[in-house]
Amino acid sequence: MEATEIRMKKGEPIDRALRRLKKKLDKEGTLKELRNRRHFEKPSEKKRRSQRRRG
Repeated sequence: MEATEIRMKKGEPIDRALRRLKKKLDKEGTLKELRNRRHFEKPSEKKRRSQRRRG
């Protein structure tokens, strides 16, 4: 997996750069994947969760 990075523009506030980084991570799905992998999930639990999501 490749590290996500952003280039800070000259004179750009750090909070704006962090916001851009967060948007990029959300778009790539990195944070969502990290949350899902935090704990092991059995295949049966994955199946149950996906069925609940579909309705």
